[in-house]
Amino acid sequence: MTDLERLIEILRKKSVRYGDFTLASGKKSNVYVDARLTTLCAEAMPLIGRAFLAKFQERGWNPNVVGGLTMGADPVVTAIARESLDLDAPINAFLVRKEAKQHGRLGYMVGLDEPGGLDAVIVDDVFTTGGSTITAIKRAREAGMNVLGAVALVDREQGGRENIEATGCAFDRIFTMKDLLEKS
Repeated sequence: MTDLERLIEILRKKSVRYGDFTLASGKKSNVYVDARLTTLCAEAMPLIGRAFLAKFQERGWNPNVVGGLTMGADPVVTAIARESLDLDAPINAFLVRKEAKQHGRLGYMVGLDEPGGLDAVIVDDVFTTGGSTITAIKRAREAGMNVLGAVALVDREQGGRENIEATGCAFDRIFTMKDLLEKS
């Protein structure tokens, strides 16, 4: 079984839920992907890191850093940073706060001392409309980063791609919602 086959198996088993849900975007859905049940699973972490690194390579992106809006991005950026060590091309991680810190060093960024000029990829666990990712892209650009693109573990295919691309940012994903719902 390949890493991607094992990862989608874990996602299907742990993260896909059926019922009546309101998504972070405000949209209603009868399917919810609680990706953190997978992204925080020890077995899935290296699979996630390698899947994102392979996607970056496929796209020709060589980021210095990878980050996203806290909380959905937290385990994803950590998995990518860890797995990048095995490629002898370390990619550091950063997180973007939802609100600026009002004490200490202030600001939105966590994990970077001097973000200006760094090549970054923004990641998230799930894209619906892309709102969280767009916030992270905006904050990264405001900090002086060159955002190469944005990648989600799961794309619900409900406008995220179009909204992210409208910011001038390249878009990609590891899996679509359709992939998760197909029987293997």
